[in-house]
Amino acid sequence: MKKPAAVVLLSGGLDSTTVLAMAKSQGFNCYALSFRYGQRHIHELTAAATVAAAQGVARHVVAQIDLREFGGSALTADIEVPKGRSTSDMSHGIPITYVPARNTVFLSFALAWAETLGSSDIFVGVNALDYSGYPDCRPEYIAAYETMANLATKAGVEGTQKLKIHTPLISLTKAQIVQEGLRLGVDYSHTSSCYDPQEDGKPCGGCDSCLLRAKGFAEAGVKDPLYVRFGMD
Repeated sequence: MKKPAAVVLLSGGLDSTTVLAMAKSQGFNCYALSFRYGQRHIHELTAAATVAAAQGVARHVVAQIDLREFGGSALTADIEVPKGRSTSDMSHGIPITYVPARNTVFLSFALAWAETLGSSDIFVGVNALDYSGYPDCRPEYIAAYETMANLATKAGVEGTQKLKIHTPLISLTKAQIVQEGLRLGVDYSHTSSCYDPQEDGKPCGGCDSCLLRAKGFAEAGVKDPLYVRFGMD
């Protein structure tokens, strides 16, 4: 029987890599979608390509958009990436690393590709527990977007597509995400989570994303293979 197609948003980070493995384990033929959007942490695209190849996706597309035109984020403008924030600090307010409307833009591209593939399934690695306060990672946002998406396409109007946005990590801690990925055989050594990595991909170790990743591996009781790879462990 032919496997159903699914579009998986793939940044090359820990969460999206785990989601890709989960979608594959559920029997989907995965089409990976990444973005070159003017992000300062461009090394994540190298990681995404490595992950896509390792997991044998049907196709990996890197869409080209440039959110630097609008700025407003430490990831797309000349704004310093915060370092060394506590977990308590991360739990209050929306950080400067939030990219305005990024997930809305990314999901719109995924929706377009899913419609052309005849797919009713999109996977995205948003998380509402161990995250940095992004408003477009919340369950109510995903639910609202899914409702909108089913009103917005030809396939939806004609009844040939009932889109489902899968968020398998939405209620998991980072430690649980790590454990699930390891259970599925994910190699995290070539993923990239850092907001401000060196050119070779070595993580800074101090940005919110690095700290949350480190917290996840520590609570899972395993060493981060990326840190081992760079001799940081």
